[in-house]
Amino acid sequence: MPTSAASPSLGRVLLTGAAGGLGRQLRTRLRGRTTLLRVSDVVAMDPAQEGEEVVQCALEDRAAVLKLLEGMATVVHLGGISTEQPFDDIVQANIIGVYNVYEAARKHGVRRIVFASSNHVTGYYRQDEVIDPTMPVRPDGHYGISKAFGENLSRFYFDRYGIETVCVRIGSSFPEPKDRRMLATWLSFDDLERLVVASLTAPIVGHTIAYGMSDNTTTWWDNTPARHLGYRPQDSSEPFRAAREAAQPVVDVTDPAAIYQAGGFVRMGPFE
Repeated sequence: MPTSAASPSLGRVLLTGAAGGLGRQLRTRLRGRTTLLRVSDVVAMDPAQEGEEVVQCALEDRAAVLKLLEGMATVVHLGGISTEQPFDDIVQANIIGVYNVYEAARKHGVRRIVFASSNHVTGYYRQDEVIDPTMPVRPDGHYGISKAFGENLSRFYFDRYGIETVCVRIGSSFPEPKDRRMLATWLSFDDLERLVVASLTAPIVGHTIAYGMSDNTTTWWDNTPARHLGYRPQDSSEPFRAAREAAQPVVDVTDPAAIYQAGGFVRMGPFE
């Protein structure tokens, strides 16, 4: 794990989605770097540790979100639905919820947000393409559409109100890659921490989009437009390659999940 002692204090930080898989990782890793870490989720969380506040909050509750951001300097916004679901479910937390976060940030003078976007914003690019954050979005479902909305909303709040945002298009963040696709998309937990801390501490970020990936040998994403963040991944999926390829020795090149960067998300839905 990257050492917290070498990092400057991050000040007063709100972490939403703190009960989720990545939220739990970042809660532990950010705690020692902040003067106050306020954590929130729609579900119950572990009790507050020293230097923490715990607030249960639904993102679609505008008044609750306004209170949630009071006194915060920055926000790491992981909250919301993180899988493909019917649109009526997605819209509450991922569209109304992200609007509520940015409106509360504007009213409270929050200076910077790290927004957990997703590689599914560009899921309909092919796996034989290398793309960068400046290219047009091609979302692969309701979830990807909601994250594209969040990226556009954050761009508006930077242009109109000066709230800086780093949109992190998270790849596949697990202890290790689960399949061959993740050899390209894997983001280690340590590199996730490095990317979030870089996004919070870079002197100027403006409105930046960065892909959340480790230093993988195989990759579909070029992060050159985000190098000003100072994020330098130190892990790689390569040590897992032999096992993942042995488990999946044959790839059906006619399968949409093998054609498009979205993987299995292109098979999900319709839901009615």
